[in-house]
Amino acid sequence: MSPDDDERARTAMSRDDLPPPDLARNMRIVGHSDQGGRPDGVQVMVHRGHAYVGHIFSGGFSVVDVRDPARPRPVAHVPAPPETWNVHLQAHDDLLLVINGKDVFADQAFADEKSYYRAAAGSALTAAANDFSGRTWTAGLAVYDISVPDRPRRIGFMEVSGGIHRIWWTGGRWAYVSALLDGFTDFIFMTVDMADPTRPCEVGRYWLPGMNAAAGETPSWPANRKYGLHHAIVDGDTAYAAWRDAGLVVLDIADRAAPRTLAHRNWSPPFGGGTHNCLPLPRRDLLVVLDEAVLDHQEDGLKLTWLFDIRDRTNPVGISTFPTPAERDYAALGGHFGPHNIHENRPGSFVSDTLIFATYQNAGVRAFDITDPFRPVETGALVPAAPRAMVDPRPGKARVIQSCDVFVDAAGLIYATDYNAGLSIIEFGG
Repeated sequence: MSPDDDERARTAMSRDDLPPPDLARNMRIVGHSDQGGRPDGVQVMVHRGHAYVGHIFSGGFSVVDVRDPARPRPVAHVPAPPETWNVHLQAHDDLLLVINGKDVFADQAFADEKSYYRAAAGSALTAAANDFSGRTWTAGLAVYDISVPDRPRRIGFMEVSGGIHRIWWTGGRWAYVSALLDGFTDFIFMTVDMADPTRPCEVGRYWLPGMNAAAGETPSWPANRKYGLHHAIVDGDTAYAAWRDAGLVVLDIADRAAPRTLAHRNWSPPFGGGTHNCLPLPRRDLLVVLDEAVLDHQEDGLKLTWLFDIRDRTNPVGISTFPTPAERDYAALGGHFGPHNIHENRPGSFVSDTLIFATYQNAGVRAFDITDPFRPVETGALVPAAPRAMVDPRPGKARVIQSCDVFVDAAGLIYATDYNAGLSIIEFGG
């Protein structure tokens, strides 16, 4: 047996020895990978038969060959620079865009998540608020050539003073990132020109009034509210931006250099904030908006996934919420319980305006039918087996599933990452 064959036998699981899920309803697990001994994952992109997974604790990102989904095979790992994480990424054509930002959870100051989620990033990540001149991590946008899928080759980089958290890019000239910049209290919206992928460059930026501390702006919100952009999803000339505790911001970006506000809706308080994804369904004039649960034992309150009517983009109206998993007491189970991510209907992936896939952390992966937008119903669920061991180094974390991101390929297979339990490949029975 060659070394390659030995490695394949060690890392690939047959259908008979897959970790049995704790719950499976109209879904079944068909494949699993520990991602080459790095089972922690955040964002996953599946492109040309390969899954690209950003790590949260192991550093860098990994490539898993999933052309045989029953036997996924880790084929590459690209390490991150010191003190840097690559948790989020985007793939299209022959390019992979990867964020570079501070490895937050490797910092003892953030061992308790409250210290990160209840502070403005501009002050939380620097010794001197709003000044990144003493930065010790790599910050910006990295571009890789993935024409050979298992051999990512870095070809470009755009420095951003405090780093990037997430990207929206589906090919073409424009990418959209959440950027942390000198002088700003938290992450803002930035348009990036990708015409030359070896030299990405900033074109425009947008922030909520009060975020530009360097210009003398003063926040109108309490210091323990996180008014920072998670990311935006773009449809044509409109960006739907998830602004964490500031809720939903709808932007007109027809002029990429000068985005302007169309609408701002915030339901926190009374609800708990943490707005994380805003997915437009343009054929139906609907918008799915997900609020992320960020603290253990539901300490940040019940988080919901909302459905908005956006026939008038200047006046989004909430019309319903998705049902919350309730077959057991997930809040008491440990870890985070509540929404985290949704499948974002990327070109080339599974695209639907009636079927929504989401991760609910210790409640696993869920599918929802929104044919009737006033009454979303759950149509499938799978809670993977608990992790065999913990990669998360933070003290006091329960050994429970924490399903993180979800990607559904064009054939309908679901790929779900976890903070500790590897990559699950799932078939939906619907």
